[in-house]
Amino acid sequence: MTRLRLGSFNLLSGRSLADGLIDAARLVEATEQLDVDLLAVQEVDRQQPRSSGVDQTELIARTLGAVDHRFVAALDGTPGVPGWTPSAQVLPGAKPTGDPFAQFGVALISRLPVAEWHVLQLSPARGRYPLPIPSRPPRLLWLNDEPRVAVAAVLEQPRITIACTHLSFVPPSTVRQLKAVQRWLAGLPGPQLLLGDLNLPGSAVRRITRWTPLVSSPTFPSPAPRVQLDHVLAAGLPPGTRATGRVRQLPISDHRAVLVDLDLPDRR
Repeated sequence: MTRLRLGSFNLLSGRSLADGLIDAARLVEATEQLDVDLLAVQEVDRQQPRSSGVDQTELIARTLGAVDHRFVAALDGTPGVPGWTPSAQVLPGAKPTGDPFAQFGVALISRLPVAEWHVLQLSPARGRYPLPIPSRPPRLLWLNDEPRVAVAAVLEQPRITIACTHLSFVPPSTVRQLKAVQRWLAGLPGPQLLLGDLNLPGSAVRRITRWTPLVSSPTFPSPAPRVQLDHVLAAGLPPGTRATGRVRQLPISDHRAVLVDLDLPDRR
């Protein structure tokens, strides 16, 4: 058997619910507690003033001792602040800009060598929509939906595709995006695993995808979770595969991390 330890975590840019601050040392502490072979992260900052200009993907990769990683920006600028635009990183025909401006997106960080990287752009819903904020007292924000992305790594060994995404909070768009990601992954080497904040409860995710959930436990809001928004889904796992999933509260974010120990039969 080959064991992989996988994790997915919506960082909330590394913000603490205790004091509202974003501190790189807390992000390092949370990463050290996870200690995974491959980590999918969402709501990741890159050179954002609010997080002191830290490239959070690079910081996590160094902490984990990763050999490969990929950050994919969904937008350029700061989410929730007027002036952000869909990232040129994933626009068709866009040329790499090379640096340094504030970006926000998702990332995959791997301790195992990656043979191929793949990126999918997902269009947002049009208009402004209410987003409940689990604060005290609870608040309701009206926001424009943001563009979304998915990033997938095809590992060299074991040969498996692992993807990360963070889907829309607008239900019709969420379902459309999830189906698009599923179709996209079906064209990549199997087995396939999808990790991330899907903004849908477990029952809806299972009904839409028919994929196997490897974690079934509430993840949001972190202090007293009531709903599972963060998932690890699998398709095409070989017979004899064993998976043990759990969630973990960390010193940052309004989401709990999801973790899976995956034992794969060696292919002969």
